[in-house]
Amino acid sequence: MPHAAATFNGKVIAETDTYEFVEGNVYFPPSSVDKSVFTPSELHTVCPWKGTASYNNITVDGKEVKDAAWYYPEPVTERASGLKDYVAFYKSKVDVKVD
Repeated sequence: MPHAAATFNGKVIAETDTYEFVEGNVYFPPSSVDKSVFTPSELHTVCPWKGTASYNNITVDGKEVKDAAWYYPEPVTERASGLKDYVAFYKSKVDVKVD
């Protein structure tokens, strides 16, 4: 599997060789994400097959981007069960690369 990394404001905030790729998004395993840069957001969205997504803001060296990362704490279908707590990032807010 190719290497995946997410970078914000020059800092690598997630990096792994094992991830899930769903609907054009890289979902990083929880252990591969630097959660010290996260603060919880109030935003929640619902996907009919994945469930309710919880969001985080990201702050690196004083620069913040809101609602940039999301995860599914309780997936609602068997199909989505492998995404539990995996983190995805908005590519318009965080640089996500697979190589």
